[in-house]
Amino acid sequence: MKKLFAEFFGTFWLVFGGCGSAIFAAGYPDLGIGFVGVSLAFGLTVLTMAYAVGHISGGHFNPAVSLGLWAGGKFSAKELPGYIVAQLVGAILAAVALMYIVSGKAGFTDVGGFAANGYGALSPDNYSMISALLVEFLLTLFFLLIILGSTNARAPKGFAPIAIGLGLTLIHLISIPITNTSVNPARSTSQALFAEGAYLGQLWLFWVAPIAGAIVAGLIHKTFFDKE
Repeated sequence: MKKLFAEFFGTFWLVFGGCGSAIFAAGYPDLGIGFVGVSLAFGLTVLTMAYAVGHISGGHFNPAVSLGLWAGGKFSAKELPGYIVAQLVGAILAAVALMYIVSGKAGFTDVGGFAANGYGALSPDNYSMISALLVEFLLTLFFLLIILGSTNARAPKGFAPIAIGLGLTLIHLISIPITNTSVNPARSTSQALFAEGAYLGQLWLFWVAPIAGAIVAGLIHKTFFDKE
């Protein structure tokens, strides 16, 4: 249960901090944090929670990460269902909190895109489904390679959260204009449930592409990099 609560709180913080920065702080013409600020916010949520609870649960906060670690031989299959449920519950409750906060603004009418992920007309810069599939697959693949490499027994000790947090920052710097950046099915699910628009109909991509990329990365690491 300690592991599941750690995953719940870690994923809650990732969605609340990352998506919250996009919803509340990114859009001001002069004072907003913009894409760079949102990218840093997502990276900082993972970095801080990896240090806070990573020693308890491993600090996955993402179903794709759990599945990638399993494919890489670093995580037990019997723990997957509990982790994924905890991550989804944490993400959805964070989205509920964000919804109630944003609805308290004067003149509120609806939550709009709510930092949800999409392609085509729902892409921030109108990128196609194929572009979205490719970028989510590749970025999740490299995210898992960063995670698996920095947590390997031969890697320098104590620095993995920094590498992982900066890796997620870089991922967002690349792909916010393309898909609003997922690489995390729990984060995509939580926002799609409340966003105004056809985001739920596109949610499949933000499960399939990140999970496929993560599993391929796990197999690559296990085959080529996890040996002397």
